[in-house]
Amino acid sequence: MALADGHLPVLPLGADKRPLGNCPDCADLACGGRPNMKTPGPCVCPWPCHGWAAATTNPTVLASRQWGLAWRRARAIGYHPGGALVTVVDLDNADAMAWARTALPPTTIVQTTRGEHWIYRGAMRSANKVRPGVDIKSLMAYARWLGPGTGPITALPPAVLALVKREESTPARAAVDSSTPTRWDRSVATGCRHTPAFVQAGLERGLDNIRAHPEQGAGTAAYGAARFLAARHTACPGPCGLDTIAEELIHAAIAVDVPASYARRCVTNGMNAALGAVA
Repeated sequence: MALADGHLPVLPLGADKRPLGNCPDCADLACGGRPNMKTPGPCVCPWPCHGWAAATTNPTVLASRQWGLAWRRARAIGYHPGGALVTVVDLDNADAMAWARTALPPTTIVQTTRGEHWIYRGAMRSANKVRPGVDIKSLMAYARWLGPGTGPITALPPAVLALVKREESTPARAAVDSSTPTRWDRSVATGCRHTPAFVQAGLERGLDNIRAHPEQGAGTAAYGAARFLAARHTACPGPCGLDTIAEELIHAAIAVDVPASYARRCVTNGMNAALGAVA
């Protein structure tokens, strides 16, 4: 609950450090999958099915009967890095750690059983074996919670982004609407429980993360920002002006040459992932 309260989406892990198995209704993706998965589906199963896609910060879900039973079986806590807008560089051996110390900027470091997790601020596509002993865990992935680590966190550097191949084609922007979207204010969020300063700070964080990906990964950054921001409003009576927030994220992605249709799809899927997870 403390991790979730700190905006870290969590999930239970078994003795093998893996997510618990799916329930019978979700086995073999019979349910179609959750809305935030690579292929979005309609599943809103109350059990922690589908691994990272079930990770949540919702206290009602975490304390539910289904999750309570799962927590009793759990032997570790996992979390979804991308949902918290961070990236974990998982270093599995001494050679990988030695490489990181020469190739990557210092950041928060968490000791693991076999090596280290280097944690950077910003989300990106996940990938395994990007080089010997190195995995990238962020969007559509989970990591094991092993403590807060040591050292200040720094922004996701180009050196880490370069480890993962471009996941979408982003041709030069053609004829798109480049007008400035309406900024969020209380007039469009009469049912939001947050202050304008809180909302704007989170929005600027998401916009900065998108702008930090001018060459690749802006689409996944837009998805992660949309999911993170929408999740902050799941306990509000509403409306919260999420449409206005979404438009700002979409325009930020378009500004770094993400095709308009792809940018809108990423942001829409991110919003739906957060809202659907607590539906």
